[in-house]
Amino acid sequence: METKIIKIDKNNFKEEELKEAADILKKGGLVAFPTETVYGLGADGLNPEASKKIYEAKGRPSDNPLILHIANIAALEELTVECPEMGLKLAEAFWPGPLTMIFKKSKAVPYKTTGGLETVAIRMPSHPIAYELIRKSGVYIAAPSANISGRPSPTMAEHVIEDMNGRIEMIIDGGMVDIGLESTIVDVTGDVPTILRPGYITASMLEAVVGTVNFDKVVLAKKADANIVPKAPGMKYKHYAPKGDLTILEGSMEAVIQGINECAAEKLSKGFKVGIIATDETFSRYPQGLVKSIGTRKDEDTIAHGLFQILREFDTEGTEYIYTESFESKQLGQAIMNRLLKAAGYHIIKVHDTGLL
Repeated sequence: METKIIKIDKNNFKEEELKEAADILKKGGLVAFPTETVYGLGADGLNPEASKKIYEAKGRPSDNPLILHIANIAALEELTVECPEMGLKLAEAFWPGPLTMIFKKSKAVPYKTTGGLETVAIRMPSHPIAYELIRKSGVYIAAPSANISGRPSPTMAEHVIEDMNGRIEMIIDGGMVDIGLESTIVDVTGDVPTILRPGYITASMLEAVVGTVNFDKVVLAKKADANIVPKAPGMKYKHYAPKGDLTILEGSMEAVIQGINECAAEKLSKGFKVGIIATDETFSRYPQGLVKSIGTRKDEDTIAHGLFQILREFDTEGTEYIYTESFESKQLGQAIMNRLLKAAGYHIIKVHDTGLL
């Protein structure tokens, strides 16, 4: 298959520029497009054969549900059997934006889209290209991240091209995304909203709108659970992983820096190519290896924005072992750690001030 690549300026484009992409979606084809979070791989979410193509293009497990993207809140009437008051409050507060909610699905939504579940994940993106593509196509777009399953999510069109060129009909290049981490996912089918995947919309932001919010026990777990039935994308399988072996070091900052330097020195002495994920504050503390700053701890948005891009860069440079500091704040740090834990396959080394544990 030949993949057509078109460039569109998100701040200055005409509706007609999306006509071909919209037509592909209407006919059951696949289009990769930018959102405010990461690039999505889109298909008509109410067409089971189109949704099946997403799984095939990504190599995605069939029980890993897709997110339906909508352009107006009235779509909930068609896609869900009920919309709880807390869901409406969250929609009013955060849509369009990087929040996905889990509802009980209507019969209109095929099981191919929901991974066989009786629930459906829905969000309304704020990115102008994504929003207009939904409206122009007239379909609800099912769209996971536009990467080979398990790899770091794409934050630039170049990442999508690397993974999807020749697998799908079209890639829309809308430049670098704004956030760099996938949406927050909240289950509103129970009595209390429950976070299934942390993201840019934090627990405290949600609580300000609806009161108490719970975390699913899987979200911040430090080990994998093979028995999980994934109610949302990213819950069960290894995700976001670079080709090299990624390890997270936890402890005091001084102990982590020392531990990373010890690990790097040991691998370098054996001839391996080693990468280190640092921050602006610690970049100069790592004298060996390929050191990259992910951003500054003074602004967690920069860390979220740079995570997947750095993992992709290490892949391009053939890095065999990667060591990273941990990020444990109760705000965006939860989302960053969630992605790092998945990417590392929960490989964590705890360190103390006298050396590695």
